[in-house]
Amino acid sequence: MAVPLSKQVCSILRKTVIGSEVPSRLGSLGGLLYGNIRSASTFKAAVLKEFHKPLEIETITAPKKIKKDEIRVKVVNCAVNASDIMICDGEHELSPKLPFTPGFEIAGEILESGSDAAAEGFNVGDRIVGLNKDKHGGFAEQCVISMKDAWLAPSSVSYKKCVSLADSYATALIGLARRAHLKEGDSVLITAAAGGLGLAAVDIASHVYRAKVVGVCSTSDKSSLVREKGAWAALVFNPHDLEVTVKDVSKGKGMKVVFDAVGGDVFTASLKTVAHEGTVIVAGFASRQVPQLLLSELLQGSYSILGVSLSYYRLNDPEVYRDTVQDVLDMCEQGLISPHISQDFDLDKVNEAMEYMRARKSSGKVIINICDS
Repeated sequence: MAVPLSKQVCSILRKTVIGSEVPSRLGSLGGLLYGNIRSASTFKAAVLKEFHKPLEIETITAPKKIKKDEIRVKVVNCAVNASDIMICDGEHELSPKLPFTPGFEIAGEILESGSDAAAEGFNVGDRIVGLNKDKHGGFAEQCVISMKDAWLAPSSVSYKKCVSLADSYATALIGLARRAHLKEGDSVLITAAAGGLGLAAVDIASHVYRAKVVGVCSTSDKSSLVREKGAWAALVFNPHDLEVTVKDVSKGKGMKVVFDAVGGDVFTASLKTVAHEGTVIVAGFASRQVPQLLLSELLQGSYSILGVSLSYYRLNDPEVYRDTVQDVLDMCEQGLISPHISQDFDLDKVNEAMEYMRARKSSGKVIINICDS
């Protein structure tokens, strides 16, 4: 089949620009040249116009200029996260001005790089991963992101895997390694073990730290996936079964680490499994039920309860934030971890992806396919 002339021209220009040292010398000018070739002044996006209503696919105008520390990205994939659903349903602490394009966890290719970003090694044509929690806009063919929230993506790792790593795996790594000081052979209980964050925690605990993992999930088919991901045991949540399994795994000593992302009754039951001087990591409330805890309960078990939020580290400890995301990218490149993708949808099926998440059908990550890589 003959290659269209337009693609031949783009290919030639791409090789001319990226194959030389032009981008690093010209900085954002190199990006503008390349952006004029690869991107139009308009692009498609999934737009929220009214809370509780489906997103609408629209053609919107691209911003003409970006700041020195910003990067314009051709979005190849964007993950659908629980916070995206909550924002669209009007149930999140962030209440954006409408119209609004959701999506913060992206992977794609640099179309344009501001001068400061280019100086930091973000050049036109590079593959990147981003956590765009300031601007969002990931459910679109293009978005603009700050360089502080972008990382160069390993060439050997697919865009789909890259977009499934940054948020959940970095959160799990901070919780397990930095906060709980997980060591080889430790016993770990992980709730919501078949979700994006839970599976990330199972993967890291079992394959990186070689811990003995017990996963708790909502259905028997999901428990099979959790075992495949490396858990020593996986079970559907039931307080009695949980207690029996933990006694068996820990030989009656309890779990050294509990990693909870559910809250509610699951959190309450999990507290009864913690070992003496164990650690409970609170990483989220998937049940949307924030449990009430009497401080006197801490005296009875002599355990610690610690919170972990990647967003908090981004604001208050940016070095740890950036290093941790880089660590999980490196781990994936080395074959130590591998994210599970539950389902992927094209951009025009974005509302189906949202409903898939709302119905709690997902296990691992749900991905939107946007542009060709």
